[in-house]
Amino acid sequence: MPSTLPTLFTRRSMGALALAAAALGAFSPVHAQQRVIHIVVPFGTGAVQDTVARAFNNELGTALNASAIVENRAGAGGTVGAAMVARAPADGNTLVLAAASHNIAGFLYNKLSYDPLKDFVGVANVGNAGYVLAVAGNMGVTSTADFIKEVKANPGKYNYASAGNGSATHLAMASFLAKAGLQMTHIPTKSTGEAVNEVLAGRVQAVISSSIGVIGFQDDARIKLLASTGQQRSPFLPKLPTVAESGLPGYAFDSWIGLLAPAGTPKAEVERINVAANKVLADPAIQERFKRLGVEPRMQSAEEFQKLLRTDWDAMGAVVKASGAKID
Repeated sequence: MPSTLPTLFTRRSMGALALAAAALGAFSPVHAQQRVIHIVVPFGTGAVQDTVARAFNNELGTALNASAIVENRAGAGGTVGAAMVARAPADGNTLVLAAASHNIAGFLYNKLSYDPLKDFVGVANVGNAGYVLAVAGNMGVTSTADFIKEVKANPGKYNYASAGNGSATHLAMASFLAKAGLQMTHIPTKSTGEAVNEVLAGRVQAVISSSIGVIGFQDDARIKLLASTGQQRSPFLPKLPTVAESGLPGYAFDSWIGLLAPAGTPKAEVERINVAANKVLADPAIQERFKRLGVEPRMQSAEEFQKLLRTDWDAMGAVVKASGAKID
């Protein structure tokens, strides 16, 4: 009688192999793939959006059970990165960490491939960034009033740097100059960090930088912080007067920082990301990181943030009009 052992062995082996294959399949790369959320920063490294994005992206990813990665897509005052996100699928996987320059672009550029208001939806207001007027130490001025007097006496002699055409740092200074009746040459760079470095090196005489760009140079003789640009003194630089109280009444500029998604992103997805972002922003450790960056955390509903964007749209239109700036 022939043995049944080979048949039994074969059947048992095949069964075991099938179970093993199923187990391996459960841990295969396809099943192990995690959702990836792309946070596009429309400026280079050193820009305020870049440093803020990297201060909370890992925690946001964890809160969403995903991997949140930061991608720098700099160019044309933030419009290159914004255009990329406007064209992305409206599934919540591609966001832009925008700021005041996002709405500024709608008034500054004659031609845009997207509408800053209609082609995006506000997801989460992350924080508020203050700005600082700073000048090269070798310029020899110690106050906003002195700076205005010196530049007015020498029209066209001095330069100012920014993070690029159309950036908030560009328009903040352009509107300052227009209000004060001053003439300076604009030197655009790729980021706030580069703009500040030009002032530190003495090649450029002035910059209006986000607080993070200059907060570490308060005791550096190469640069002089003259005033904060907000309506009130900065909580991070309380001894620094505002521009309005130190030489140019009526001037004020600061910026929101927030996550935007392509228009048409499902409301449930917007709400999910908003809840996760607010949870992360409530963490004392994240708040401390933001404090070191000179950014005040903001926690709003998506609806509240959307209202802020509409209000800011009108405000930035006024800033661009006051500056007289326009880019083809």
